[in-house]
Amino acid sequence: MAARLHRWVAAIGNLHQTAYAWLRSPGQTPRTTAGRAACPGCGCRSGRIHGSYLRFPRDLPTADKFVVVSLRVRQFGCEEESCKRKTFAEQVPGLTRRFGRRTERLRSTLVSVGLGLAGRAGARMTDAFKVSVSRNTLLRLIASLPDPATAAPRVVGVDEYAQRKDRVYGTVLVDVETRRPVDLLPDREADTLAAWLAERPGIEIVCRDRAPFFAEGATRGAPQALQVADRWHLWHNLGETAEKCDYRHRSCLRPAPDQPEEPQEEPEPTVSSPWPTGHRFAERTRTKHATIHALLAAGHSKRSVARQLGMTLNTILRFSRATSPEEMFTGQRQNRATRLDAYKPYFDQRWQEGCTNAWSLWEEIKEQGYPRGYASVRDYVSRTLRGKPQPVGARPPSARAVTRWILTHPDALPEVDRLQLKAVLANCPELTALSDHVRSFGHMVAHLQGDQLPTWIEAATSTTDPSLRHFAQHLERDLDAVIAGLMLPWNSGVVEGHVNRIKMLKRQGFGRAGFELLRRRVLLAP
Repeated sequence: MAARLHRWVAAIGNLHQTAYAWLRSPGQTPRTTAGRAACPGCGCRSGRIHGSYLRFPRDLPTADKFVVVSLRVRQFGCEEESCKRKTFAEQVPGLTRRFGRRTERLRSTLVSVGLGLAGRAGARMTDAFKVSVSRNTLLRLIASLPDPATAAPRVVGVDEYAQRKDRVYGTVLVDVETRRPVDLLPDREADTLAAWLAERPGIEIVCRDRAPFFAEGATRGAPQALQVADRWHLWHNLGETAEKCDYRHRSCLRPAPDQPEEPQEEPEPTVSSPWPTGHRFAERTRTKHATIHALLAAGHSKRSVARQLGMTLNTILRFSRATSPEEMFTGQRQNRATRLDAYKPYFDQRWQEGCTNAWSLWEEIKEQGYPRGYASVRDYVSRTLRGKPQPVGARPPSARAVTRWILTHPDALPEVDRLQLKAVLANCPELTALSDHVRSFGHMVAHLQGDQLPTWIEAATSTTDPSLRHFAQHLERDLDAVIAGLMLPWNSGVVEGHVNRIKMLKRQGFGRAGFELLRRRVLLAP
């Protein structure tokens, strides 16, 4: 075995010597012909040759074959006495770089794969065209790229993105005119945004949502710029307000039930056992009670019955005193008071109104002060309410469905939904007023009539619905930006698209997409 291993090592050594001799043979190794080269330290051009050596940068494969370029590189001596570099090696533009083991063509290809697919997926792609590299190599190539040279934007869009949802957020800035990302900031603080905007005095318009930190940062960093509130965020916030109002008036969504002509006599309540038929404890207790009373009726003594059944005398005495098995069911769990008892009448009312979702019922009583979890509500609904009948008739529309009908343009609403909305609005004047306000606001958004906003805010503030008044008061705090958003054609739609792309890039990183790596992938992606 040792002799065979020795022969293998000798054969590999001979192969390496043969390949090196072939690469050094005259006429086989390309070389540069330039007489002078520039020093990378001082920039002085020198023609004094110090020596030469061979470089073997790897190139893209050809016909699925491994390709290595053999290149003879010269070393020059720097003629500038003040330069710290005494010697330097020449580089072939477009082919080699300092300490590079790959050609520029292969390096740019791997960078493109890394920017498009990140680490693991990119490493699998390199296996497909016979240039296998690790995922760490691709990430290092991306991290070594310089920031792209971008001109200062005139119209910039600002929005937040989640590095860790509900914990860490950053800021993305996009040139709205070219639709290209300009920069990423590590947080969403007003000071960071103000410092970034102050370095670029040529910004004229800032498109943003109504977040207070973006408004403050844009005011301090670019006081000369016009702030524009995004129309989609305004419409989305109005939709949330309308849904809260519809949920508050959910009792109006169900039509009034028809009153019967003759009152029906209610059946007399029957006394039932606290334990249902088929319950394990109840059936076992009933069997024991019947057996003990049968033995006692046959003339056996209580001690004899205890010996036969393997029970204590006290147990036989308790069963003998009970005339029925139900007398043995006292003191059990079903008779204990719980914190859910105060909310059971509300459950019965909501069940008759058509709400059969246990999670929705739990959320409703949680707002009323219920301190416990969801499990007790789920058990009560499944054991008690599932067996109760519901009102006969069509199921009423949900608050979300009514909100969708109100937010939809009347011409685009199907006939069935239009008739249902008409029936709902006929039963509730508050929802009718809400529908009028929503549609007038939608007319302003669609036709860019922001000059009518103060009149709309005044009308919405005078309504009785607290959600709509709160929404109108918030618009009044950022009135200039909202009016500009409802009059100018600029919006933050392109920024939202880049936020979605950032989410995809973070998922590709598998938890390794730190801020610097993520920033380069966002800014340098094709």
